[in-house]
Amino acid sequence: MSDKYEVAVVIDQNRCSGCGLCIKICPSDTISLKNGKAHVTGESSLSCGHCMAICPESAISINSLDRNAIDFNTFDLNKKWLPYGTTDINELAQIIASRRSCRNFKSSAVERPLIEDLVRFGKLAPSGSNCQKWTFTCLTSREQVVHLAISIGSCYKKLNKMANNVFLRYALKAFGKPDLYNYYRDYYDKVNDAVHQMENNGRDLLFHGATACIIIGSEPGASCPGEDALLATQNILLTAHAMGIGTCLIGFAVKALVRDKSIQKRLGIPEQETVYSVIALGYPDEKYQRITGRKVVIERYL
Repeated sequence: MSDKYEVAVVIDQNRCSGCGLCIKICPSDTISLKNGKAHVTGESSLSCGHCMAICPESAISINSLDRNAIDFNTFDLNKKWLPYGTTDINELAQIIASRRSCRNFKSSAVERPLIEDLVRFGKLAPSGSNCQKWTFTCLTSREQVVHLAISIGSCYKKLNKMANNVFLRYALKAFGKPDLYNYYRDYYDKVNDAVHQMENNGRDLLFHGATACIIIGSEPGASCPGEDALLATQNILLTAHAMGIGTCLIGFAVKALVRDKSIQKRLGIPEQETVYSVIALGYPDEKYQRITGRKVVIERYL
């Protein structure tokens, strides 16, 4: 049996009332009723915590869960479950609609306890089969962010040199590999200018002056690692806004980390991990006046 499905559920028989709620809620048939009490009888478990959360007698614990996962540095979390339909939907919608990509950051450092809390919020996101194989690599100073930006700039200088080869990009396109051709068409000039600005003027068009960064990846073995990482990312983006921290997703950084594993290695990220998201963080140096809408997209209701 895979370690990720190993049973870590423990039931206190003295507390168990035999109500059966844990059996009804369990997605893995890990628990069954014997002699009027709940017992662990299954051979696998998602360690999702549903049984622990629903037990009215607090009779269930799960040894594989991080006991510090919901202990935050900057505030005390109310540990009582919030029932469906009891949230202020207007305030929730306002936070979601107000979050914007920040490209103007103050020079102030983001305090480490805040970054740690953002990671904790990321880990509260759902994941496929409850794998939770994500990883979080945090750069906590502007200096570290600048070093990463320089490495990424070097990666794109090499890519631009390749893309500038007319024969190469057209030959690859002719053989059904248009990526380099499309890159040259859509991004070459923009990237070339960004690298030039960084090297000659010290202008950071990649991280926009951010003073911290969270890189979200995944270890091997997750059922849908990319989706998991992006769900964690959204948790962090929304929480950061509520904390007064600006964020910006840096897609160019993701591409560079995937393309050049040496950058990943310098960050201490093992080669077997795959990076899916890079979030620039900092205190925002911008203040908006109103919420705007979004582009018109295709919607289908069947």
